[in-house]
Amino acid sequence: MNKKNNQVSVLFMLFSILFCVCLIAANVLETKQISVGSISLTGGLIVFPVSYIINDCVCEVWGYGKARLLIWVGFVMNFFFVLLGALCDAIPGAPYWTNEAGFHAIFGLAPRIVAASFLAFICGSFVNAYIMSRMKLSSGGRNFSLRAVVSTVFGETADSVIFFPLAFWGVIPTAELPWLMFWQVILKTAYEVLVLPITIRVVRYVKRYEQEDAYDNGMNYSIWRVFSI
Repeated sequence: MNKKNNQVSVLFMLFSILFCVCLIAANVLETKQISVGSISLTGGLIVFPVSYIINDCVCEVWGYGKARLLIWVGFVMNFFFVLLGALCDAIPGAPYWTNEAGFHAIFGLAPRIVAASFLAFICGSFVNAYIMSRMKLSSGGRNFSLRAVVSTVFGETADSVIFFPLAFWGVIPTAELPWLMFWQVILKTAYEVLVLPITIRVVRYVKRYEQEDAYDNGMNYSIWRVFSI
């Protein structure tokens, strides 16, 4: 069941839309600090791990090439959203409008935060997709659950190790950074494990519906071959 073509299916398109929505929603939700017990986190934890689950599903069903396309589409759409938010934030508000501070708190992201977020997303997403693809080849397509969890651990670790030092070095106590990164990885991975039964059923359904189960033999893993699908 390995189709080679340059087309995308309706299901892939729907996965792509959901992926982009999750990334954009995470940008907004990240502006709120939340507490889980005694652990401080950002609101993006609610939705951001879903992007890794979608990444796993796409890579498992359609292969690394289409996962690479998905990641870059998500990056561009997220950048477009942030750009529009920054532009609107820079335009002076109407004299009668009293919510300037609230709007700025959500859309007036510091360039440092934006750069850290985008770099971390690209690196973490491609690490996740690469490990998922390579483990599928080495295991002959077996052990999807293990591959999904392991790829998430590495992807989320890369994301956190890049994002938090770049975004918060000198802003929060240095001793807190390792713990913040550690709990982000642990909780996001736990999120994936919790919904793994649903993920497995979705992957099985999509494989049957699409008659697709890609293996990335001979794949060029360069992140720049965007349209090589």
